[in-house]
Amino acid sequence: MHDHAAGVRGSDNRRLLALSLGITSTVMVVQIVGAVLSGSLALLADAVHMFTDAAALVIALIASAVAARPANDRRTFGYQRAEVFGALANGVILIVLSVWVAVEAILRLVHPGELEVAGGAMLIVAVIGLCANAVAMWLLSAAQRRSINVRGAYLEVMGDLIGSAAVIVAAIVILVTGWMPADAIASLLIAAMIVPRAVGLLREVASVLSEGAPKGMHVQEIRDHILSTAGVRDVHDVHVWQLTRGAPVFSAHVVVDENALRDGGAGRILTQLQGCLAQHFDVEHSTFQIEPSGHVENDAHV
Repeated sequence: MHDHAAGVRGSDNRRLLALSLGITSTVMVVQIVGAVLSGSLALLADAVHMFTDAAALVIALIASAVAARPANDRRTFGYQRAEVFGALANGVILIVLSVWVAVEAILRLVHPGELEVAGGAMLIVAVIGLCANAVAMWLLSAAQRRSINVRGAYLEVMGDLIGSAAVIVAAIVILVTGWMPADAIASLLIAAMIVPRAVGLLREVASVLSEGAPKGMHVQEIRDHILSTAGVRDVHDVHVWQLTRGAPVFSAHVVVDENALRDGGAGRILTQLQGCLAQHFDVEHSTFQIEPSGHVENDAHV
């Protein structure tokens, strides 16, 4: 049941990513043409952002397909961690993009030159981009809560949405007042809004790769649930980590009273413990080592 559900989820994610890729690529071409015609740096920056998003979505699609491959003797947990590496690539791309946009915007402010920005064409293209990004965000909104890889793509589309809104405001300012620096300021705003989201994504990737406990999961609370199981006397060597977003893994050594192990008691206790983690903590992959009271491990110091 778990493997089938994971396969369906991966297939749905790939379909959504493919739809978003189609939308992003189409709008990217429109924005490049619009940037050339209008002379807008903000629109060009948004177009480059779209280009980077298209590349990131391709990475996300590849990672999602690889993650769907079954486990084998070399990759005993399967390939779900591929989603994390895809998200890592997305985060790095976002950081590089934001630096490029900021440098270009500062150069435009320091050396404004004689370039005129066509506010009308800039506004029309920015509105098209805003609508397209809103549709892409809606497509990815549910899946991004279950997959760190889809979340990376979702955050990049969100950055595009905000960027399109900033370009629209700059275009209106240029049309109404003729103040051309509004274009460069909008570009700086785009860069400033990309960085925090990229850093947040990279922080989550670092937590997964360092095998930290998933956000919102409290080890002591899990320990208390295990200790409340009839026959359980102690629990130690508790480890909680995640393969990717929404795929937590748990292992622990559980000391059980010897009387509770008689007549197949170990199987009953194991079923109760696994059911507890699945029901209360949404952990479908849990491993328990059942130990009779008085058992001494050879590697207890570890």
